[in-house]
Amino acid sequence: MADPGGAPEEISAAQADALIASKPFIGLLIIVAVLGLILSIAAWLFLEGAFQLQKELFTHLPHALGYQHGAPNWWYLLVLAVGALLVALALLLPGSETHIPARGLSAESTPPINLPCILLASFATIAFGMVLGPEVPLIALGSGLAVLLIKLAKRDTPPQALMIIAAAGAFTTLSFIFNSPLIAAVVMIEAAGIGGPRTKVILLPGLLAAGIGSLVSIGIGKITGLSSAAYAIGPLPLHALGRPTVAEFAWTIGLALVVAVLTRLALQGGMFTYRFVSRRQMLVLLPLIGLIIAGLAIAFTEISGKSISSVLFDGQNQLPGLVSQAGAWSLGTVALLIVCKGVAYSLSLGSFRGGPTFPAMFLGAAGGVMASHLAGFPESAAVAVGIGTAVACVLRLPLTGAVIATLLCTHGAGIGVEPLIIVGVVVAYVATLLLSRRPKGFSMAEPQRAPPPAPTPAPEPEPEPVGMS
Repeated sequence: MADPGGAPEEISAAQADALIASKPFIGLLIIVAVLGLILSIAAWLFLEGAFQLQKELFTHLPHALGYQHGAPNWWYLLVLAVGALLVALALLLPGSETHIPARGLSAESTPPINLPCILLASFATIAFGMVLGPEVPLIALGSGLAVLLIKLAKRDTPPQALMIIAAAGAFTTLSFIFNSPLIAAVVMIEAAGIGGPRTKVILLPGLLAAGIGSLVSIGIGKITGLSSAAYAIGPLPLHALGRPTVAEFAWTIGLALVVAVLTRLALQGGMFTYRFVSRRQMLVLLPLIGLIIAGLAIAFTEISGKSISSVLFDGQNQLPGLVSQAGAWSLGTVALLIVCKGVAYSLSLGSFRGGPTFPAMFLGAAGGVMASHLAGFPESAAVAVGIGTAVACVLRLPLTGAVIATLLCTHGAGIGVEPLIIVGVVVAYVATLLLSRRPKGFSMAEPQRAPPPAPTPAPEPEPEPVGMS
């Protein structure tokens, strides 16, 4: 094997091991390590820029204008409308059709030409308070920028090597926001459907790059000085849970079914919104949708007295506070939060650009807080099951949902919650597949006209009789 990119699509275990032990593959690992550091810094710049702009728009600027006690309600209408207009302008660039959040998570490599559209639209979406997260633009940034840098350095890079490098780039940037190379690896492998001996060939560079991304995410001080502590999600503050009971398993199944139904409604609403918002109408309809989302947030805060940020944004910063202060939320307030943020999430899925994972986690946790009012269903168990099932349903990645919920929740709840998470994820995933089945003969695609009948060929002339000689 002359180079690491020359591996065929289907290889044996022995071929995979030989490839990994080859000098070209070790050289590829060195390249991936360097790229991992570069892409980690790029991911940090994207996230830090969005985070700082959020603070300027919603905290510093209103304060500078004399609103010492926080921005007035009309301010959110203005900011979200302007942000939606910026998203609409960004979507006029090439690449607007590469990823629709309502369709879930895509692990495909992003062509570098599509990066400006994806990054600008996602940056405006996140910074201006829409209900989507940063994982999709980070995956696009990692894969697209990695391919671009390699192509600029060496134009004749084999396609298989580019595929490995693109995957490693996505590993890097995704691990940055989750602060975990394990989550990044599971998400990318499951989303891309990688299997067989080829898994090792892609997994090793990916894990190396993801490890570097996590180091930068934690902050390695003198080497980089970077940190994502303000926006990277970490373990949730949950109470320890004992051995699971029969009642907890029963409530887990019920909660999983409810989450599957509500998630299906949110995704269908997102796809309806996407079909409704055409390219010619974006400059008008997207600001209107931004106003509706701001209106939902204002209505929630006026009725409940809770923070308006509970409805806006992707929820990753609000999630720890929701869980730690669950006792301060009444049943009606949590239900109102789920309705308002759920509708805002559904509208965002079909209108703006970003990732669907973090709002789903927040809504799943809110559903768990609500379900914890049931007799015999502890809050720790309900929140963990809510998060795992929501992620599995939105992304249609059951292992990803189970791993994310386990790593976020077992730190406080203990390992006793793991069986509940797994059962909930399996039930929710199967229910999602059943709800997604279409009636026989039904298609979401536009009906196609029957092709016109082919013209009847003219009859061939009969051969003239040949005379006898």
